[in-house]
Amino acid sequence: MDFVTTKELRAESGKVWAKLEAGEDIVIMRNGKPFALMVHTESARLEDDLRAIRAERFAENIRKIQQSSVEQGLDKMTMEEIYAEIALARKEQKVRSAGSH
Repeated sequence: MDFVTTKELRAESGKVWAKLEAGEDIVIMRNGKPFALMVHTESARLEDDLRAIRAERFAENIRKIQQSSVEQGLDKMTMEEIYAEIALARKEQKVRSAGSH
């Protein structure tokens, strides 16, 4: 993995493309912080690559939600408590929907 500033990307794009073609991942830095990730792909696997990236982001979000639930003690809720929360949320949604018409 290589780190490249936005300025370097503009000035030396040919070097960046060569690194990508060689299979190297590139982190684009903006104002000293990671901004974007560039990875080599090909037409035949573009959709699979995008799907894999999106799946990992989704999985990371789920892990964060689960961790937050544990920290709040929500992982100890019974199914009855969960169903009651769902019913309450649905009832509140109906009230909001009825009020907006």
